Amino acid sequence: MSKTNDLIILVARILLSVMFIMSGFDKLVNPAGTAGMITGAGLPAADLLAYAAGLFELVAGLFVLVGFQTKLTGWALALFCVFTGLVFHSSAINVPDFPAAANGWLTVFNQIMLMKNITLGGAYILLATFGPGAYSIDARRGVVVTA
Repeated sequence: MSKTNDLIILVARILLSVMFIMSGFDKLVNPAGTAGMITGAGLPAADLLAYAAGLFELVAGLFVLVGFQTKLTGWALALFCVFTGLVFHSSAINVPDFPAAANGWLTVFNQIMLMKNITLGGAYILLATFGPGAYSIDARRGVVVTA
């Protein structure tokens, strides 16, 4: 692979990691919003799951950033993205006492979040399949991931 492609992959890894590093950190220091969404989805142990999600997102985001355990992390994030998209973003929003137009806007926003999650799932499958490039811990360790 060329140095240019490896540099592009590095930039892509940085971009793919930012959301999860920031989101994971936020869930760890302020889990209430996530716990509320988990409760609203009917899942048990909302506080525990919020912290677990935060820890997973932070660690997985850091792994993507540095290119460590890329195949496993890519597949795990792909599954996480699709799962959370389907569980938390696939239904209409109906907040009691909100105007119909506001609930409609929130539903459209939720659909966009579902599409974002599914799209990110595809990006992480590509990362898992084609690898982290030369500028990564995996490459330094001699781990070769190619299609």
